[in-house]
Amino acid sequence: MGARTDIVIVGSGIGGSTVAAALAPSGRRIVILERGERLADCPEARDLEAIFARHHFRPDETWFTPAGRGFNPGNYYCVGGNSKLYGAVLVRYRAEDFGALGHLGGVSPAWPIGYREIEPWYQRAEEMFGVHGDACQDPTEPPHSGTYPHPPVPDEPDIADLRHRLKLAGCHPAALPLGVDVEKWLARGQTPWDAVPDTTGAKADGESVGLAQALSYSSVTLETGAQVTRLLTAADGRVRCVEYRQHRRIRRLAARLVIVAAGAVNSAVLLMRSANDDFPAGLANRSDQVGRNFMNHNTTAVLALHPLRHNRAVYQKTLMINDFYLSGGPGGAPLGNIQLLGKISAPILAAAAPTLRPVAGWIARRSVDFYAMSEDLPDPESRVTVCSNRVVLDWRRSNLEAHAALVARLGALLRRAGFPVILSRSFDHRTLSHQCGTARMGRDPGASVVDRYCRSHDHPNLFVVDAGVLPTSAAVNPALTVAALALRCADHVRQTGSIAA
Repeated sequence: MGARTDIVIVGSGIGGSTVAAALAPSGRRIVILERGERLADCPEARDLEAIFARHHFRPDETWFTPAGRGFNPGNYYCVGGNSKLYGAVLVRYRAEDFGALGHLGGVSPAWPIGYREIEPWYQRAEEMFGVHGDACQDPTEPPHSGTYPHPPVPDEPDIADLRHRLKLAGCHPAALPLGVDVEKWLARGQTPWDAVPDTTGAKADGESVGLAQALSYSSVTLETGAQVTRLLTAADGRVRCVEYRQHRRIRRLAARLVIVAAGAVNSAVLLMRSANDDFPAGLANRSDQVGRNFMNHNTTAVLALHPLRHNRAVYQKTLMINDFYLSGGPGGAPLGNIQLLGKISAPILAAAAPTLRPVAGWIARRSVDFYAMSEDLPDPESRVTVCSNRVVLDWRRSNLEAHAALVARLGALLRRAGFPVILSRSFDHRTLSHQCGTARMGRDPGASVVDRYCRSHDHPNLFVVDAGVLPTSAAVNPALTVAALALRCADHVRQTGSIAA
């Protein structure tokens, strides 16, 4: 069977690193298995051409559509996971997101827990990740039991002017909750942090926060280059060991408790690849819900230009607009969230839209860059499967009418704010930065994968702690919600004695 430990955590992203930090004080032996390595500082880390055009940090990985067309999904495998390149947005779901909510494309179902139930862990997660924000600026902001640890990241002068213009146009721009040390970030290079790797610890991410805290305990170990291939079960249905490939060798690690936090798609794939005679459909899959209900936000980049005005912002990403989050569509339907992107530069724009290459610099110097994001609704037929060892993603996009309405409302707002030229481009299946839903949380074991505390209904010592458990995608970035659920899960494990079971 190989080595033994108390807890194995698969993955070191936001979910895995946060639950590791919360469990580390228990004194139990914890081994974190991460398939990637630590990101080393290098010239490419702030080279926008290398990042966005040459895809220097993207792994050589191919997933497939049901028609057999391969694509690179844009995942990142490194210590800290995708959070090493995330936009550092740490925003709460709105309180209404936890209840059933009607959309133009259907109904977003209620969670098995409400906002009040998760709120204390939202507060703890904000404190843990040192979030910069102001809960008084956004009229849709849910109640907070405390305050943000730090004031908002300051607007740059041209963004302060934008904020003023947006207010005059009739909306309520609010500080975007962020986990970033701006001075430390800019000391390394004058670039945005959105989709740019952090090699200096300036972002509050899985490595710089969760792992740093967890590894301060001698009982916690991180193994890199360790790709988990399957979980093995005992006769009683418990997961008895984790099998992984490291340095071209197959290793096994027995554990009392296993926490899978490999990301929504990869966690589902691991559970399916762990099928055996006792669990022929894969682990945690008595409900046939593993891999189903895949969601990924409907998103569009919207560039607002005035030919005679320059935007001199470096990082830009400091405000959001939620005026259309809970209403604004036909019949008062919810539309979604609007936030600033990291400042688009000529290399980024040319890589995303090659036809604009001759004028990319002219546009980038004048544009203010927005990210419109609408909820993708759960659908059991929107799913991840494994076919002949290939990962197949059948993403059934939903609620597109609402997203089109959001982009239209944003365009009209920006014209009122003094931007006569509006350009937009939607993101497709190759941008899966907010993938979720493949191991959904629920009370009914026949219709969900994990319970209210992220424990598998089928295996008493197996937990899933990543965005796969989210019953709905809402229309905001999921990182803080994943962190809050990880803290809640860790408290449940410690209070119920699950480690010793």
